[in-house]
Amino acid sequence: MMQAFIYGLCGLTSLLCAALLWRSYRNSGYRLLFWSALCFTGLTLTNGVLMLDKFIFLETDLLLVRLSFGLLSLLPLLYGLINDE
Repeated sequence: MMQAFIYGLCGLTSLLCAALLWRSYRNSGYRLLFWSALCFTGLTLTNGVLMLDKFIFLETDLLLVRLSFGLLSLLPLLYGLINDE
């Protein structure tokens, strides 16, 4: 039960970070905020897949799916850090 609570808090934290980053990007238009918001949106989805893996699909291993979501969520931030001035 504690494991589900901690996973839920991690998901809510990343969702809150994503929402705050999107709001800041909308107000300022600063491109690095856009890339960070995309990253945290993907990390929120990664946390959702983690909870599905651990509590819903118990007999199916979704490790590769989770790692793929994590990689795909970090790529926009990496792109933004490299290409934006």
